[in-house]
Amino acid sequence: MGSVAVGLLLLRVVLGALLIPHGMQKLFGSFGGGGPKGTGAFFEQIGIKPGYAFALAAGLAEFVGGVLIILGFLTPLAAVAVIATMAVAALTVHLKNGFFATAGGYEYNLALIGMALVLLVTGAGVISLDALFGIFW
Repeated sequence: MGSVAVGLLLLRVVLGALLIPHGMQKLFGSFGGGGPKGTGAFFEQIGIKPGYAFALAAGLAEFVGGVLIILGFLTPLAAVAVIATMAVAALTVHLKNGFFATAGGYEYNLALIGMALVLLVTGAGVISLDALFGIFW
């Protein structure tokens, strides 16, 4: 087992661990999140309609995508879901606030997109369910 394999595993664990709680906020109202109803209302306010449906979609992309990324299962599909969700968030919510996350900017979204892009290009690595099941992209 080489350093690339371990590096990809670490990347997957960190990215998934960042995504899962954000998905839980949207899906379940955990960690002070609005759940699908509150998140959906926010989405409606910023012009994303139907808000409830898109709140569920974003929450699933983050929660399920995070779990799949940690497991290294169907990694490219999970990475694309994360990239799309973070791109929409960056463009619709954070772009107007500039770069830095401390000002509500898109810095965090860009970091997550970058991490997911690495996995999209490289795959999950040999320490993954994709590799175990012989799923090569």
